[in-house]
Amino acid sequence: MGTRSARPARPTRPAARRPRGTGLLRTVVLTLVLVLATSCAVRTTSVLRDPDTVRIALNAWVGYEADAAVVGYLLEHELGYQVQLVQIDEQPAWQALDQGAVDVILENWGHEDLMRTYGPEGNGTVVDGGPTGNVGQIGWYLPRYLVEEYPGIDTPEGLREHADVFRTPESGDRGQFLAGAPGFVTSDQGLINHFDLPFEIVFAGSEAAQLTEVRNRYERGDPVLFYSQDPSWVQNDLDLVRVRFPEWTQGCDTDPEDVSCDYPRYELNKVFRAGFARDGGAAYELIRDWTWSNADQNAVAQLIADDRLDPEDAAARWVAEHPDVWRPWIPEEAR
Repeated sequence: MGTRSARPARPTRPAARRPRGTGLLRTVVLTLVLVLATSCAVRTTSVLRDPDTVRIALNAWVGYEADAAVVGYLLEHELGYQVQLVQIDEQPAWQALDQGAVDVILENWGHEDLMRTYGPEGNGTVVDGGPTGNVGQIGWYLPRYLVEEYPGIDTPEGLREHADVFRTPESGDRGQFLAGAPGFVTSDQGLINHFDLPFEIVFAGSEAAQLTEVRNRYERGDPVLFYSQDPSWVQNDLDLVRVRFPEWTQGCDTDPEDVSCDYPRYELNKVFRAGFARDGGAAYELIRDWTWSNADQNAVAQLIADDRLDPEDAAARWVAEHPDVWRPWIPEEAR
């Protein structure tokens, strides 16, 4: 991670407080078509935007959806902003910041290369927004009942020995490794190559589809090996074991086709459009000061994914039960 940027001094827009119980969080979810970065590309300085609307990039995993639900709920109900959730993949969200199409990425998993391109050392269109409070780590997971049945299966050697346990029609004569969406950050093929694991990556298409399949197999007591991460509500819901790859060290994953270590740990952070950090007023202050724990995110994510609550309703429940956590995020002049 790069060094966190200091809080810049800036004028603050007086925030109109929306009465609680009115104006429920009904955000517009958009599919964004990016303008490619050419000499005539749209830039943050030339995009006209409503200063009372906050545009949040929405990446496709439920933990991020929990972030956006709570932050958006507070922006609307406590500060009177309108919120647009811009549905977009992880890396293109940085291009959207650069081009002025969104104001903030709420949950960034590394991407130091993109920060070098768009941050203060690059073209200066994005700035680090500080930590979310979440510590993230991607990994390979399997149910504990498999480890009890096949001791050592939670190691590369054990997976190699028992790969046939995970065979499915989709994976043929190799074990199946169940992934989510192809756009997620992964080292999975590099791990398979380095440790000579006879596994085939099968993409479920989305995190939701993947975790539905994981739960179905878990409830039947069937084998499943899959990509997941912490924080994730599924860690609270199922009794899982993480595969024990060698600990991450600098440079061990440089070659994506030959990865000799586990995923690194990330101190997850926010990334702002530079103009929003300068002129975003109370909305910027709230998001800048928003930090919560893995347990907080998992609680909201589980309400959305497991209890099938609308994200707004999940946010409202969490907000009602945790005022001591979120009230410090509200700018002093708006309390």
